[in-house]
Amino acid sequence: MSTTTSTVQPKNTIVPIAIIAGLFFIFGFVTWINGALIPFMKTINELTDAQAYLVASASYISFVVMALPASYIIKKIGFRKGMSLGLIVMAIGALVFIPAAEARTYWMFLAAIFIQGLGMTLLQTASNPYITILGPIESAARRISIMGIANKVAGALGSLIFGAILLSGIDGVNEKLNTASADEKATLLNTMADSVVTPYIVMAVVLVILGVLIRKAPLPHVEAEPIDETQGGASAKTSIFQFPHLWLGVLALFLYVGVEVIAGDTIISYGISLGIPVAEAKYFTMYTLFAMVAMYALGALLIPKYLKQDLALKISAVLGIIFTVCIIFTTGFTSVLFVAALGLANALVWPAIWPLTLEGLGKFTKTASALLIMAISGGAIIPPLYGSFVDSNKMELMAQGMDEATALAQASTGSYWILFPCYIFILYYAIAGHKVGLKKSIK
Repeated sequence: MSTTTSTVQPKNTIVPIAIIAGLFFIFGFVTWINGALIPFMKTINELTDAQAYLVASASYISFVVMALPASYIIKKIGFRKGMSLGLIVMAIGALVFIPAAEARTYWMFLAAIFIQGLGMTLLQTASNPYITILGPIESAARRISIMGIANKVAGALGSLIFGAILLSGIDGVNEKLNTASADEKATLLNTMADSVVTPYIVMAVVLVILGVLIRKAPLPHVEAEPIDETQGGASAKTSIFQFPHLWLGVLALFLYVGVEVIAGDTIISYGISLGIPVAEAKYFTMYTLFAMVAMYALGALLIPKYLKQDLALKISAVLGIIFTVCIIFTTGFTSVLFVAALGLANALVWPAIWPLTLEGLGKFTKTASALLIMAISGGAIIPPLYGSFVDSNKMELMAQGMDEATALAQASTGSYWILFPCYIFILYYAIAGHKVGLKKSIK
């Protein structure tokens, strides 16, 4: 019997898909500007690499805090109002950037990013399970791939726009800081910090307008159909803990988000560490995102007719392992290109893990979706770990007599080893993990 299906017929899904794609565009835009924010924050607040990557942590840790409350809120007020509330909360976070810039206070910037993350959690908690069960589960990865295209195109635009605004002239600023007096340094950094004010005011206004408009959006109600109890499926289960494939899927998604954020958010700083000018490096996040868009488009064409979801996940994990090897054993711009190539490896992981994890859950689908949203916190944990490895490896190399610039370059390259265990586990989930506990219950 079918595992997780939709009550909405395909002929009624075009408008809802377009609306949800618009939401994916919005939080893609907001999420992927972190690649520009990290080197920007590192300069204006004079941070270490580990501290700078807390920008990603502040955004992604909000998914742990808000996922279950978001699930409860959406159950109480519905999809439209939940999405509207999410957009308004994101607007509030954007406005907090203004006093943060005026005070040039690191924790206030992190608070602003965290608040935006809370709003994005509401949007994600509603939109991901919604698009997964909006049509046949077998083609869910194709629909999510379409969402991914919207998300990453927006991310590329956000990275381009905010990279141009925030990183313009940063090389010159960093050079001046080395010789400036305390007063001159404060003036330079305050002027640079003020550059976030106008774009975030514009962002807040746009989010409020969209929050009002989404209230009138024609989003039909969808539910995952419970499995027939006689088949030994989800209806016969009494606890979410009786689905081991779900918990393995949550871990796989946790690791995936971590490697995706590393690929997108470290690449600018990585290029700079290799001596590439900021004027060039500020575009590097776009390379990663365009690679993802290309693979999303391929996935939308091939899944499920020519490519099954579990096979897409296997291919993605193997590519991730290969590209990680190439990053570590190449140098300069070539190594940067292999970081960008991780976008090819990462693109189909999210679309494949969601339907594989939600398979067979029936009435537990909403709770499972909240757990999967919480797994986005991988983006809060793994990138700062990468930053910590960079800092510690750099100090060790400098202690051996290496100059700081060379030590930073080597430490940044070598620390990408952290990707290996992540991709290996994702490969395990693609091969066997998604089947654990399902063989006897799904006919």
